[in-house]
Amino acid sequence: MAAALEQYVNSVRTLSSQGNFAQLCEVISKSSDVLARNSSLLDNVMATLDIESHSLGILGILCIKYSSPTITDFETLFLQTQDFINCCQREQVLYATNNYADLCHLFTQQLVDKKQAFRGILILVEAIKKIQLHPAQLTSVHADLCQLCLLAKCFKPALEFLETDINEISKEGGQFDAKHFLMYYYYGGMIYTALKDFDKALYFFEAVITTPSMAVSHIMMEGYKKYILVALILNGKVPSLPKYTPSVVSRYIKPLCQPYHDVVTAYGSNSPDQVRAAINKHEDAITRDSNLGLAKQVTTSLYKKNIQRLTKTFMTLSLADMANRVQLPSAQEAEKYVLHMIEDGEIYAAINQKDGMVRFYDNPEKYNTPSMLKYIDEEIAKCVALDEKIKQMDQEITINAQYVQKNFGSHAAEDVPGSSVKGFAV
Repeated sequence: MAAALEQYVNSVRTLSSQGNFAQLCEVISKSSDVLARNSSLLDNVMATLDIESHSLGILGILCIKYSSPTITDFETLFLQTQDFINCCQREQVLYATNNYADLCHLFTQQLVDKKQAFRGILILVEAIKKIQLHPAQLTSVHADLCQLCLLAKCFKPALEFLETDINEISKEGGQFDAKHFLMYYYYGGMIYTALKDFDKALYFFEAVITTPSMAVSHIMMEGYKKYILVALILNGKVPSLPKYTPSVVSRYIKPLCQPYHDVVTAYGSNSPDQVRAAINKHEDAITRDSNLGLAKQVTTSLYKKNIQRLTKTFMTLSLADMANRVQLPSAQEAEKYVLHMIEDGEIYAAINQKDGMVRFYDNPEKYNTPSMLKYIDEEIAKCVALDEKIKQMDQEITINAQYVQKNFGSHAAEDVPGSSVKGFAV
């Protein structure tokens, strides 16, 4: 083993045993060139180190191995990464969360390129938990997990994190790349769309397009297109965006999404034929965006919305008359729609098969059952917890050095301690 590599190993062992992880990060950063030049010997170096005791040292080596222009033995590297994430010491990797996250990004990209997304899902679940300070903290690795779950069509592992309301963003190396924030909410919206949970999907896509921005982001534009389609499916209209939406959305992104606005206009006519015509007119553009399947669901949702309107006008109606009024091809097709809507709780009705009549009813929910009272109590508890969190965040902002400096001048911020930036450059 080269003398420089022996020195690296000795430094890792000594500083790890002393618990001097901040200095160890600096040593690893300065050793990146040495490690890169001796890439063929890195497996031997790793063999002399213990994953749990020398986590930072092995992290530095793995980052170099993934940064290599050509990875000749990915299977070995995969197993090394898996062992590292499962066995590394949390206390150590928290000193280099930016490098740990970079490792996960590079690992994810390799799996995506090799079409092996499923293999990395549980590994990234463990990776997130290793560097999360609490379940409501967002890390950049969240986006990687959601991407793999989408590609593998295995959504359950991602839902564990998507169902948790985020109230803090991890500062990896003292900062957080907005790209990973946008990707997390964009992929999350796609997962909820695939699960047909359009209410949550709309929230996630709204988070994408309302993120503060001074320039056009491709992720924001793609999120805006899906936001329009999901809003039509869920509400039958596109709601006004919040006041805090960045101006780039209305100034640049909206004009670039004209095919989708044409679909919105057609939807407003309540005519499925016009919606289909608008989709067919822009089929090439919508297909390029991989949104054709979602656009077809917009047509289906219009049939449902038109059926829901009939429940406000009629108490009973024949299936044939319903099919004619909502422009469905036959009474049998109308019956299918009504049955699905009853199953999904979208309408309250009963079908008399004998005479082909549908009878509509009011919502039977009286809000007096134990299950409903339990649900209301849980929602109240969430609101109370949210109020407490907002108060805590308000207090933290009040004593934030940047906030104080901006509002009260530079001298007022001198007594407010800043946070040190940890990690090592690779």
